[in-house]
Amino acid sequence: MPLIATTYHHAPFYLRSGHWETIFPAIVRRVRGVHYQRERLELADGDFLDLDWIKNKNNRLAILVHGLEGNTDRHYMKGMARHLSENGYDILAMNCRSCSGEMNRHLRLYNHGETGDLAEVIGHVTEHFSYPEVFLVGFSMGGSIILNYLGQRGKTVPNLLKGAATFSVPTDLHGSVRILNDPKLSFYRKRFHRMLTDKIKLKALQFPDQIDITDIEHFEKWSDFDDRYSAPINGYKDANDFYTQGSANNFIAGISIPTLLVNALNDPILTPSCFPSDLAEEHHFFYLEVTERGGHVGFSWPGKRYAWSEWRTVDFFAGLVAG
Repeated sequence: MPLIATTYHHAPFYLRSGHWETIFPAIVRRVRGVHYQRERLELADGDFLDLDWIKNKNNRLAILVHGLEGNTDRHYMKGMARHLSENGYDILAMNCRSCSGEMNRHLRLYNHGETGDLAEVIGHVTEHFSYPEVFLVGFSMGGSIILNYLGQRGKTVPNLLKGAATFSVPTDLHGSVRILNDPKLSFYRKRFHRMLTDKIKLKALQFPDQIDITDIEHFEKWSDFDDRYSAPINGYKDANDFYTQGSANNFIAGISIPTLLVNALNDPILTPSCFPSDLAEEHHFFYLEVTERGGHVGFSWPGKRYAWSEWRTVDFFAGLVAG
Protein backbone atom coordinates (compact mmCIF):
# COMPACT_ATOMS: atom_id res chain seq x y z
CA MET A 1 0.00 0.00 0.00
CA PRO A 2 1.20 3.60 -0.51
CA LEU A 3 2.24 5.54 2.54
CA ILE A 4 -0.67 6.74 4.64
CA ALA A 5 -1.16 10.48 4.97
CA THR A 6 -0.97 11.01 8.71
CA THR A 7 -3.80 12.44 10.76
CA TYR A 8 -1.58 13.34 13.72
CA HIS A 9 -1.38 17.10 13.97
CA HIS A 10 -2.05 17.43 17.68
CA ALA A 11 1.38 17.55 19.31
CA PRO A 12 1.41 19.98 22.27
CA PHE A 13 3.01 23.30 21.39
CA TYR A 14 4.93 23.33 24.67
CA LEU A 15 6.78 20.10 23.85
CA ARG A 16 9.31 21.43 21.40
CA SER A 17 11.39 18.36 20.61
CA GLY A 18 11.11 14.63 20.18
CA HIS A 19 12.90 14.21 23.51
CA TRP A 20 10.26 16.15 25.40
CA GLU A 21 7.45 14.41 23.50
CA THR A 22 8.96 11.12 24.65
CA ILE A 23 9.78 11.97 28.25
CA PHE A 24 6.87 14.21 29.25
CA PRO A 25 3.99 11.68 28.98
CA ALA A 26 6.11 8.98 30.62
CA ILE A 27 6.59 11.22 33.66
CA VAL A 28 3.30 13.11 33.83
CA ARG A 29 0.55 10.95 32.39
CA ARG A 30 -1.59 8.96 34.81
CA VAL A 31 -4.10 6.46 33.42
CA ARG A 32 -6.87 5.66 35.86
CA GLY A 33 -9.70 3.16 35.80
CA VAL A 34 -7.73 0.16 34.50
CA HIS A 35 -8.23 -2.96 36.59
CA TYR A 36 -6.49 -6.09 35.37
CA GLN A 37 -7.15 -9.70 36.26
CA ARG A 38 -3.88 -11.65 36.21
CA GLU A 39 -3.41 -15.10 34.75
CA ARG A 40 -0.16 -17.06 34.88
CA LEU A 41 0.50 -18.92 31.66
CA GLU A 42 2.83 -21.89 32.01
CA LEU A 43 4.97 -22.18 28.89
CA ALA A 44 6.02 -25.31 27.04
CA ASP A 45 9.67 -24.92 28.12
CA GLY A 46 8.79 -24.75 31.82
CA ASP A 47 8.93 -20.97 32.18
CA PHE A 48 5.92 -18.66 32.62
CA LEU A 49 4.30 -15.43 31.48
CA ASP A 50 1.97 -13.23 33.50
CA LEU A 51 -0.99 -12.05 31.43
CA ASP A 52 -3.20 -9.16 32.54
CA TRP A 53 -6.80 -9.29 31.32
CA ILE A 54 -9.75 -6.94 31.02
CA LYS A 55 -12.78 -9.08 30.25
CA ASN A 56 -16.10 -7.46 29.36
CA LYS A 57 -17.58 -10.34 27.32
CA ASN A 58 -16.75 -8.67 24.02
CA ASN A 59 -16.32 -10.67 20.83
CA ARG A 60 -13.03 -8.96 19.97
CA LEU A 61 -9.74 -9.32 21.82
CA ALA A 62 -6.69 -7.05 21.64
CA ILE A 63 -3.33 -8.49 22.70
CA LEU A 64 -0.91 -5.76 23.86
CA VAL A 65 2.91 -6.11 23.99
CA HIS A 66 5.10 -3.55 25.82
CA GLY A 67 8.51 -2.10 25.05
CA LEU A 68 12.01 -2.80 26.41
CA GLU A 69 11.94 -3.17 30.20
CA GLY A 70 8.30 -2.14 30.23
CA ASN A 71 5.29 -3.93 31.65
CA THR A 72 1.51 -3.75 31.60
CA ASP A 73 1.46 -0.84 34.06
CA ARG A 74 3.24 1.59 31.77
CA HIS A 75 1.12 4.58 30.78
CA TYR A 76 1.05 3.63 27.11
CA MET A 77 -0.12 0.09 27.90
CA LYS A 78 -2.81 1.14 30.36
CA GLY A 79 -3.94 3.97 28.09
CA MET A 80 -4.30 1.64 25.13
CA ALA A 81 -6.01 -1.00 27.28
CA ARG A 82 -8.53 1.50 28.61
CA HIS A 83 -9.36 3.05 25.23
CA LEU A 84 -9.75 -0.29 23.46
CA SER A 85 -11.86 -1.72 26.27
CA GLU A 86 -14.13 1.34 26.09
CA ASN A 87 -14.56 0.67 22.38
CA GLY A 88 -15.68 -2.94 22.38
CA TYR A 89 -12.51 -4.99 22.97
CA ASP A 90 -11.47 -7.37 25.69
CA ILE A 91 -7.80 -6.93 26.58
CA LEU A 92 -4.91 -9.32 27.12
CA ALA A 93 -1.85 -7.28 28.14
CA MET A 94 1.25 -9.45 28.02
CA ASN A 95 4.19 -9.11 30.41
CA CYS A 96 7.35 -10.44 28.77
CA ARG A 97 9.52 -12.84 30.74
CA SER A 98 10.94 -11.18 33.89
CA CYS A 99 8.80 -8.03 33.46
CA SER A 100 5.80 -8.77 35.69
CA GLY A 101 7.55 -8.17 39.00
CA GLU A 102 8.86 -11.72 39.39
CA MET A 103 12.00 -13.03 37.71
CA ASN A 104 11.41 -15.79 35.18
CA ARG A 105 12.78 -19.27 35.81
CA HIS A 106 15.04 -19.86 32.83
CA LEU A 107 18.26 -18.21 31.73
CA ARG A 108 16.86 -16.50 28.67
CA LEU A 109 14.84 -13.32 28.94
CA TYR A 110 13.03 -11.65 26.02
CA ASN A 111 14.11 -9.64 23.00
CA HIS A 112 13.03 -8.02 19.74
CA GLY A 113 13.47 -11.21 17.74
CA GLU A 114 11.93 -13.75 20.12
CA THR A 115 8.43 -14.53 18.87
CA GLY A 116 7.78 -17.93 20.46
CA ASP A 117 6.20 -16.51 23.61
CA LEU A 118 3.74 -14.40 21.63
CA ALA A 119 2.91 -17.50 19.57
CA GLU A 120 2.15 -19.41 22.78
CA VAL A 121 -0.08 -16.60 24.05
CA ILE A 122 -2.03 -16.61 20.78
CA GLY A 123 -2.23 -20.40 20.94
CA HIS A 124 -3.55 -20.17 24.49
CA VAL A 125 -6.27 -17.77 23.36
CA THR A 126 -7.17 -19.99 20.42
CA GLU A 127 -7.44 -23.11 22.58
CA HIS A 128 -9.19 -21.77 25.66
CA PHE A 129 -11.30 -18.83 24.50
CA SER A 130 -13.83 -18.24 21.75
CA TYR A 131 -12.88 -14.85 20.33
CA PRO A 132 -13.66 -14.81 16.59
CA GLU A 133 -11.47 -11.72 16.07
CA VAL A 134 -8.10 -11.02 17.69
CA PHE A 135 -5.92 -7.95 17.08
CA LEU A 136 -2.32 -7.23 18.07
CA VAL A 137 -0.90 -3.94 19.40
CA GLY A 138 2.79 -3.36 20.10
CA PHE A 139 5.02 -0.53 21.25
CA SER A 140 8.72 -0.20 20.38
CA MET A 141 10.23 -3.63 21.14
CA GLY A 142 6.72 -5.06 21.44
CA GLY A 143 6.07 -3.78 17.94
CA SER A 144 9.23 -5.55 16.74
CA ILE A 145 8.01 -8.81 18.26
CA ILE A 146 4.64 -8.48 16.51
CA LEU A 147 6.08 -7.52 13.12
CA ASN A 148 8.63 -10.33 13.33
CA TYR A 149 5.99 -12.86 14.40
CA LEU A 150 3.66 -11.92 11.55
CA GLY A 151 6.42 -11.73 8.97
CA GLN A 152 8.08 -14.99 9.91
CA ARG A 153 4.85 -16.98 9.96
CA GLY A 154 3.24 -15.36 6.94
CA LYS A 155 0.08 -17.12 5.81
CA THR A 156 0.31 -19.70 8.60
CA VAL A 157 -0.87 -17.29 11.33
CA PRO A 158 -4.18 -18.30 12.95
CA ASN A 159 -7.27 -17.22 11.05
CA LEU A 160 -8.64 -15.37 14.08
CA LEU A 161 -5.88 -12.74 13.74
CA LYS A 162 -7.48 -9.87 11.86
CA GLY A 163 -5.02 -7.00 12.15
CA ALA A 164 -2.14 -5.36 14.03
CA ALA A 165 -1.05 -1.85 14.99
CA THR A 166 2.51 -0.99 16.03
CA PHE A 167 4.07 2.26 17.20
CA SER A 168 7.63 3.63 17.50
CA VAL A 169 9.30 0.46 16.25
CA PRO A 170 13.07 0.31 15.59
CA THR A 171 12.67 -1.91 12.54
CA ASP A 172 16.43 -1.73 11.92
CA LEU A 173 18.23 -2.53 15.17
CA HIS A 174 21.66 -1.94 13.65
CA GLY A 175 20.70 1.69 13.01
CA SER A 176 19.02 2.27 16.35
CA VAL A 177 21.96 0.84 18.27
CA ARG A 178 24.37 3.10 16.39
CA ILE A 179 22.33 6.19 17.20
CA LEU A 180 22.05 5.21 20.89
CA ASN A 181 25.83 5.50 21.09
CA ASP A 182 25.57 9.20 20.18
CA PRO A 183 26.54 11.34 23.22
CA LYS A 184 23.38 13.39 22.65
CA LEU A 185 21.32 10.30 23.51
CA SER A 186 23.23 9.36 26.65
CA PHE A 187 20.06 9.80 28.74
CA TYR A 188 18.31 6.92 26.96
CA ARG A 189 21.42 4.74 26.79
CA LYS A 190 22.21 5.15 30.50
CA ARG A 191 18.59 4.59 31.53
CA PHE A 192 18.21 1.36 29.55
CA HIS A 193 21.68 0.22 30.55
CA ARG A 194 20.89 0.74 34.22
CA MET A 195 17.65 -1.26 34.02
CA LEU A 196 19.22 -4.08 32.02
CA THR A 197 22.27 -4.17 34.28
CA ASP A 198 20.07 -4.59 37.34
CA LYS A 199 18.21 -7.43 35.63
CA ILE A 200 21.41 -9.22 34.54
CA LYS A 201 22.70 -9.02 38.12
CA LEU A 202 19.52 -10.72 39.34
CA LYS A 203 19.81 -13.31 36.60
CA ALA A 204 23.44 -13.96 37.65
CA LEU A 205 22.19 -14.91 41.12
CA GLN A 206 20.07 -17.61 39.49
CA PHE A 207 22.80 -18.80 37.14
CA PRO A 208 26.18 -17.90 38.71
CA ASP A 209 28.05 -20.43 36.56
CA GLN A 210 26.70 -19.00 33.31
CA ILE A 211 26.83 -15.22 33.84
CA ASP A 212 29.94 -13.23 34.78
CA ILE A 213 29.06 -9.71 35.92
CA THR A 214 32.66 -8.50 36.24
CA ASP A 215 32.86 -4.89 34.97
CA ILE A 216 29.19 -4.95 33.97
CA GLU A 217 28.89 -1.25 34.85
CA HIS A 218 31.59 -0.10 32.44
CA PHE A 219 30.47 -0.72 28.87
CA GLU A 220 30.93 2.30 26.62
CA LYS A 221 28.95 0.97 23.65
CA TRP A 222 25.50 -0.58 23.65
CA SER A 223 26.71 -3.34 21.31
CA ASP A 224 29.44 -4.36 23.78
CA PHE A 225 26.80 -5.04 26.42
CA ASP A 226 24.73 -7.02 23.93
CA ASP A 227 27.79 -9.00 22.79
CA ARG A 228 28.53 -10.08 26.35
CA TYR A 229 25.03 -10.53 27.75
CA SER A 230 21.92 -10.00 25.63
CA ALA A 231 23.03 -12.08 22.66
CA PRO A 232 24.34 -15.23 24.39
CA ILE A 233 21.64 -15.24 27.07
CA ASN A 234 19.00 -15.21 24.36
CA GLY A 235 20.63 -17.73 22.07
CA TYR A 236 22.33 -15.51 19.47
CA LYS A 237 25.92 -15.87 18.27
CA ASP A 238 26.76 -12.24 18.94
CA ALA A 239 25.28 -8.74 18.89
CA ASN A 240 25.36 -8.57 15.10
CA ASP A 241 23.36 -11.81 14.83
CA PHE A 242 20.92 -10.49 17.44
CA TYR A 243 20.35 -7.22 15.58
CA THR A 244 19.85 -9.00 12.27
CA GLN A 245 17.41 -11.57 13.61
CA GLY A 246 15.53 -8.92 15.59
CA SER A 247 15.15 -6.35 12.81
CA ALA A 248 11.62 -6.38 11.45
CA ASN A 249 12.76 -4.94 8.11
CA ASN A 250 14.03 -8.43 7.32
CA PHE A 251 10.59 -10.02 7.79
CA ILE A 252 7.90 -7.44 6.99
CA ALA A 253 7.58 -8.73 3.42
CA GLY A 254 6.01 -11.94 4.76
CA ILE A 255 3.14 -10.24 6.62
CA SER A 256 -0.25 -11.54 5.49
CA ILE A 257 -2.79 -9.60 7.59
CA PRO A 258 -3.42 -5.81 7.64
CA THR A 259 -0.70 -4.28 9.77
CA LEU A 260 -0.05 -0.64 10.65
CA LEU A 261 3.32 0.82 11.59
CA VAL A 262 3.38 4.41 12.90
CA ASN A 263 6.80 6.00 13.40
CA ALA A 264 7.53 9.65 14.12
CA LEU A 265 10.25 11.55 12.30
CA ASN A 266 11.33 13.19 15.57
CA ASP A 267 11.63 9.87 17.43
CA PRO A 268 15.04 10.14 19.14
CA ILE A 269 16.03 6.48 18.69
CA LEU A 270 14.91 5.83 15.11
CA THR A 271 17.12 6.20 12.04
CA PRO A 272 15.94 6.66 8.42
CA SER A 273 16.24 2.89 7.99
CA CYS A 274 13.36 2.50 10.47
CA PHE A 275 10.93 4.01 7.96
CA PRO A 276 10.58 1.15 5.44
CA SER A 277 8.61 3.04 2.80
CA ASP A 278 9.89 0.82 0.00
CA LEU A 279 8.33 -2.20 1.69
CA ALA A 280 5.03 -0.40 2.25
CA GLU A 281 4.73 0.81 -1.34
CA GLU A 282 4.78 -2.72 -2.73
CA HIS A 283 2.90 -4.54 0.03
CA HIS A 284 -0.80 -5.43 0.13
CA PHE A 285 -1.02 -5.68 3.93
CA PHE A 286 1.66 -3.43 5.42
CA TYR A 287 0.68 0.20 6.08
CA LEU A 288 3.31 2.78 7.03
CA GLU A 289 2.19 6.06 8.58
CA VAL A 290 4.94 8.61 9.21
CA THR A 291 4.21 11.52 11.55
CA GLU A 292 6.35 14.62 11.89
CA ARG A 293 6.00 14.61 15.66
CA GLY A 294 5.15 12.19 18.43
CA GLY A 295 8.51 11.26 19.89
CA HIS A 296 9.03 7.69 21.03
CA VAL A 297 5.74 6.16 22.24
CA GLY A 298 4.43 9.65 22.91
CA PHE A 299 1.74 10.94 20.52
CA SER A 300 0.15 13.15 23.17
CA TRP A 301 -3.23 14.70 22.38
CA PRO A 302 -3.91 17.83 24.50
CA GLY A 303 -7.41 18.02 25.95
CA LYS A 304 -8.08 14.31 25.47
CA ARG A 305 -7.96 11.55 28.07
CA TYR A 306 -6.41 9.28 25.46
CA ALA A 307 -3.31 9.55 23.29
CA TRP A 308 -3.59 9.91 19.53
CA SER A 309 -2.01 6.46 19.10
CA GLU A 310 -4.90 4.97 21.07
CA TRP A 311 -7.47 6.73 18.91
CA ARG A 312 -5.54 5.70 15.76
CA THR A 313 -5.57 2.04 16.78
CA VAL A 314 -9.33 1.97 17.28
CA ASP A 315 -9.79 3.83 14.01
CA PHE A 316 -7.53 1.45 12.06
CA PHE A 317 -9.14 -1.68 13.46
CA ALA A 318 -12.63 -0.26 12.85
CA GLY A 319 -11.72 0.16 9.18
CA LEU A 320 -10.67 -3.47 8.99
CA VAL A 321 -13.87 -4.70 10.63
CA ALA A 322 -16.00 -2.55 8.33
CA GLY A 323 -14.25 -3.42 5.16
